[in-house]
Amino acid sequence: MKTHRRHAALLALLLMPFVAACSSMQPRIDTGEVVVPAAEEAIQAEALACEIDELIEAHELGVGELDLWARIRSGFSLPELDNPRIDAQLDWYARHQGYLDRVATRATPYLYFIVEEIDRRGIPMEIALLPIVESAFDPFAYSHGRAAGLWQFIPGTGKRFDMKQNWWYDGRRDVYAATMGALDYLEYLHRHFDGNWLHAVAAYNSGEGNVGRAIRYNERRDRPTDFWNLRLPRETAAYVPKLLALQKLVANPERYGVTLQPIANEPVLARVDVGRQVDLALVAQLAGMETEEIYLLNPGFNRWATDPDGPHELFVPLDRVEQLEQGLAELGPGDTIQWRRHYIRPGENLGSIANRYDTTVELLREVNSIRGNVIRAGDTLTVPVAMKSLDRYSLTADNRLESKQNVARAKHKIEHRVASGESFWSISHKYEVGIRELAKWNGMAPRDPLRAGQTLVVWTDERPSFSQAVGLTPEARLRSITYTVRRGDSLARIASRFGVSVGEIARWNELDMNDYLQPGQRLRLKVDVTKQST
Repeated sequence: MKTHRRHAALLALLLMPFVAACSSMQPRIDTGEVVVPAAEEAIQAEALACEIDELIEAHELGVGELDLWARIRSGFSLPELDNPRIDAQLDWYARHQGYLDRVATRATPYLYFIVEEIDRRGIPMEIALLPIVESAFDPFAYSHGRAAGLWQFIPGTGKRFDMKQNWWYDGRRDVYAATMGALDYLEYLHRHFDGNWLHAVAAYNSGEGNVGRAIRYNERRDRPTDFWNLRLPRETAAYVPKLLALQKLVANPERYGVTLQPIANEPVLARVDVGRQVDLALVAQLAGMETEEIYLLNPGFNRWATDPDGPHELFVPLDRVEQLEQGLAELGPGDTIQWRRHYIRPGENLGSIANRYDTTVELLREVNSIRGNVIRAGDTLTVPVAMKSLDRYSLTADNRLESKQNVARAKHKIEHRVASGESFWSISHKYEVGIRELAKWNGMAPRDPLRAGQTLVVWTDERPSFSQAVGLTPEARLRSITYTVRRGDSLARIASRFGVSVGEIARWNELDMNDYLQPGQRLRLKVDVTKQST
């Protein structure tokens, strides 16, 4: 980019006599007179000078190109190479225009921010294309290797580059935090490999240890140590060629018969510091947006609210910033979250109460100044609650998982409740399905830990056997019933009686979990017939 501006400035000096005439130029009118060559050349030179002047001015403003792809293209600095491995990837991209369109649509909210940060750091603009290779610009992407987000960080590397990960929030999916972390990591790798960007990009995929060992292996054998001669994992061997294929494609899309969906070279988002924990449905309401839009711009948030301990910055569209900030300014200190007083009933504990209200034991302890886990029936707790029914927060971690689990993969769906000691291997063996497929159906990675009581879905074309069906298959064990609410009933009491959760009852009947029930009200329940209830 800097080199481009230097060239533009040089052209401006060379064409200074012509540029001065731009403001006074008028459209040429054909009067039928013969135009002498010298006059014609002067007119063409003036027109060219005007175009160059406009480009120079636009570059100085930083928003000159008609779209962002042109700006990215102008910042390319990696060598354009010819290699069969690049050609193979280029051929795939060129044959999948629909894929390129989907990528551009997903990238539209985020790409300007990423390009700005890359430009600020002065690193190759090809890096802006790396999220295409990593995630196809899907902010909720999750791989079989436990990598998450646009930049596909695994948990350990995410923590290494200051990406907080907990029940409320996952910085690996936060576009701001992950972009900063990814560019920090790539700059570190670039220095680590003595300024070799191809080695750095390869190491971003497979780790600096793998690339370093491959380099040392070749050095000991007096072999070339450039990327193309290294013995690397199959995925990494294709990873760098994918990036370089995208470089060629973006540099000259017409040559490869594709079009790049235009993306404006101008900011579309701004970060707003809300200052404290805030209900994301409230943010959407104050900004005049849909709740789902807030999650798409801020995919790092797992739950119905921001993390109590931060971060408290959110991306919002530029044209909504003033409205949101004004709305937040009019709220009182405790108005960003709703609070409910919960009367502790016999048999309840902090864990069950936290699950009921979709919050954490740690937050209940903090809000109520509790040390340890001891609570007493008859006492009260102050509990933060969502302002809307939890199914209205469609892109929370739990709702995304439920949507993924309900995508039909085969003829028969089995719900398996994880028993203590079970693993993906043992469950996949039981149902004769692949470990990776089982994990994918459940929005997980094969190495993710399972917890007792967790429900997994299994898809199979074969009808479940009797041993699988008993207590496992929904068709075999669940029956829909209608329950009439009695005086003194609550959602918690009904849930306990029929062995279901409060959240399930609320979802089946489109209720807010905090609603009061009325005697005579009819509820639809799905009851496990293998369990006795009183």
